[in-house]
Amino acid sequence: MKQVVGLFCATLALYANNINTSDSLSMRQAIEIVKSDNLELKSAKFDEELASKDIDIANGYNFGSLTLTQDVARSNDAGNVFGFKLASREATFGDFGFSDFLTPPAGTTNILKVQPHDLNYPKDQNFFQTKLKYEVALFTGFKLASYKSIAESMKKMKTLDKDALVDEKVYQVKKSYYDMALLEDALKNLNIVLKNINTLENMTKSMIQEGYAKNTDLLEVQAKKGNVERYINQMQLNEKLLYQYLSFLLNKDINSIEIPSEDVKITSLSDEEILAKNLDIKKATTGLSVTENMVRAQNAAYYPMVGAFGEISTADDTFLGDANDHKAYTVGARLSWNLFNGGIDDASMQKAKIEQMKTKTQVELAKKGILLQAAKIKTEIASLNDDVASLKKELALANEIYESYEERYREQLASMSNVIIKQSEQIEKIVKLEEVKNKRNERIFALEKLSNGER
Repeated sequence: MKQVVGLFCATLALYANNINTSDSLSMRQAIEIVKSDNLELKSAKFDEELASKDIDIANGYNFGSLTLTQDVARSNDAGNVFGFKLASREATFGDFGFSDFLTPPAGTTNILKVQPHDLNYPKDQNFFQTKLKYEVALFTGFKLASYKSIAESMKKMKTLDKDALVDEKVYQVKKSYYDMALLEDALKNLNIVLKNINTLENMTKSMIQEGYAKNTDLLEVQAKKGNVERYINQMQLNEKLLYQYLSFLLNKDINSIEIPSEDVKITSLSDEEILAKNLDIKKATTGLSVTENMVRAQNAAYYPMVGAFGEISTADDTFLGDANDHKAYTVGARLSWNLFNGGIDDASMQKAKIEQMKTKTQVELAKKGILLQAAKIKTEIASLNDDVASLKKELALANEIYESYEERYREQLASMSNVIIKQSEQIEKIVKLEEVKNKRNERIFALEKLSNGER
């Protein structure tokens, strides 16, 4: 019996962490608070927002890029200086060394072999060029559209992860509330037992005075009373632990809740409805759409890539000097087509298709797994319902037997040991009943979570 009580208390003790609030909080209020204030859920919402930014990034590629470039340079390199003057529209014939051509050095026999000093050894030149360039992809073989779809699917996956976490937190809140109800019920029954033991203790004291009972009978009663008081104390401590756990879940101090009175009702959903609502199936289906878009993205390698660009610029030996007179523009387009790369594109395409087929298989496997899990939980709930009904009858019988043995002891037809044994059986039935109810509630909530809970 001690092991049964210990197991029940240990199960409830899993729920723990920080107290304090004056008004009794209903389960519906607690569910709304956990959705808005739970720290894990807040973190999951940030993940969802981050994923939405990936969609913005994917969209941004469709609008191209506009780049401003400002070059500042100084050089006496012949190629650079000549290029600087050309870009600035300031080149002269003198820059080609015409002074050496028109007045060649004395004794020159071949004018074509004279090196143009002004061209080869120019003076240092400053260069300031301001350039504005716009580039945009016109056709990418549907790659950009595929990556945008992938980003949208990944955002949906994060949303589903957040929804799954919401279901988990709602499950934990409801489980805690009904665990509290079970504790209250167990305490109520144990207090009745304690009241009966107090009555038995007083009766034994009277019988000792009259010579009909022994001191050992009283010691047995007092020992059993100590055990029951210890069980009650354990359950009261577990109540505090549950309040601490609720405080942790709701991210606020809780010390009073409205105890739910009715039993948990089992959800009545068909297999088709469970599959349609199950978040794991939705995630698997979303993952399948990702692999489909990955196939499309790999297929883009077989198409040509077409882009366009345009730029305007101005250059001078001073910043924006004669900017209007020195302005220039360039517009153009480019087509690039990878005609052969050693079969890498084909291998990548086949790999993406295999991944898609693998994901399809995993989706089907997930559906069968969810249905098997639902069938198992429903079977467990049915079995636990039978156990609860049976234990209620056993408890009622144990109560009757205890009262009968107490009366028989009063009439000296039964020993105190027999009364204590029957009382131990009564306590064991109380604890066992609450333990089975706890298991049944957990299974009902698990089935509810399997079908996307109640968000």
